Amino acid sequence: MTHSILSVCLGNICRSPAGQGALQRALPGVRIDSAGTSGWHDGDAPYAAMQEAARALGLDLSAQVSRRVQPQDFTRFDLILAMDAQNLADLRAIQPKGSPARLALYLDAMEKGPRDVRDPYYTRDFNGVMALIDRGARAWASRLQGDSGQLHCNSAASPNAS
Repeated sequence: MTHSILSVCLGNICRSPAGQGALQRALPGVRIDSAGTSGWHDGDAPYAAMQEAARALGLDLSAQVSRRVQPQDFTRFDLILAMDAQNLADLRAIQPKGSPARLALYLDAMEKGPRDVRDPYYTRDFNGVMALIDRGARAWASRLQGDSGQLHCNSAASPNAS
């Protein structure tokens, strides 16, 4: 059963905070957090343009604070969702041996579409990225809840998950 999910991108100021907000809305009652694979922005609020795009979809990211992924995250979270293939590779490289966390791409629950959430910090497409992240969160909610409405982790991981 999935009780906790960590959303991860590079700097934890754009994609993963948006993922946290979208997942919190899609999966009430599940503990959701976000982090970055780098510590470049530790202590910073989400990027203003990302917050604006999130607000347009009814999400408030203003209380979030950037942090770096820690070794204990691999035991604190059941499912860790990386925004792109590089983030996933970075997570696999630092995942402690024997940790119970399952790793997957944030968009793995979607049947069609891209596999990576491109970084809007560089593309400047904050609204498009926010819409994609929101669709990904709803896909995870559907996958994790299944037909019973109960949260299940065993059906959460795609073939790409470890």
